[in-house]
Amino acid sequence: MTSDTQSREVSRRTEKFSRKAQGRSQSKSIPWAKYGLIMVGLSFLAFVVLIPLGNIFYQAFLEGINAYWQGIWTPEGIHAISLTLITVAVTVPLNTLFGILTAWVLARQRFPGKPLLTGILDLPLTISPVIVGLMFILLFSTTEGLFKEIVLALNVNIVFALPGIILSATFITLPYVAREVLPALQTLGLEQEEAAHTLGASPWQTFWRVVLPNIRWAVLYGVILCTARAVGEFGAVSVVSGRVIGATNTLTLHVEQLYMSYLTVAAFACATLLTLVAVITLIAQELLRGRSK
Repeated sequence: MTSDTQSREVSRRTEKFSRKAQGRSQSKSIPWAKYGLIMVGLSFLAFVVLIPLGNIFYQAFLEGINAYWQGIWTPEGIHAISLTLITVAVTVPLNTLFGILTAWVLARQRFPGKPLLTGILDLPLTISPVIVGLMFILLFSTTEGLFKEIVLALNVNIVFALPGIILSATFITLPYVAREVLPALQTLGLEQEEAAHTLGASPWQTFWRVVLPNIRWAVLYGVILCTARAVGEFGAVSVVSGRVIGATNTLTLHVEQLYMSYLTVAAFACATLLTLVAVITLIAQELLRGRSK
């Protein structure tokens, strides 16, 4: 065996030994690091999320099931729940229709100002909800609003009334459906739609039979997010509604009013309803994410 052959053999064995040693080192260090990071993450989530959520249900049932139901089924509580449901029933369909149309325009059309429209669509995500409520007061107030003459002429109360609550909730939840549908339309492409047009399908038939089945999970995902956001909205609604008990108090405002009145059990009982909406939202998101893959 020549010296070159011997040197190559020594080099090969050294490299093989080094890889084995590195593998053993990684097999010893990686599990500890992995489990350590998992424990840190779970501890943080438990401290920030799980313990506060668990405390809501603990406080709600602290005095028993009867006190829990009595805290919810009061005239003020029933009104707050019904007002919240009415707001959701109007806001979600409006933003679903608007979101699909807007996503369609952004995905399928080219026009000047398209980036500007995309940026405007994200404004509700960046503006403080309190500012949104103040904005509607400055627009529709009958005393100092920009459109006060129109409001007085129509004899419709917008500020400190249900229309103002719906407008503010609609503005806050505006981007959710559009932002979920837009990537789905961009991924879908134009091939199937062009084939449908070639076969004589009308634009409505193409949308209903070709496009909508392919984006249905994105639409449902956006609707779920929009619903959860509308139910839990506080800042904008608190400003534009006036917080009139039994008149313009949504469920989130009702929870605050109960807590500030030291009715702790009733406040946490109503808060469990909002918590259940959040939990159901997360479960629905995961189910839809699994179905869409």
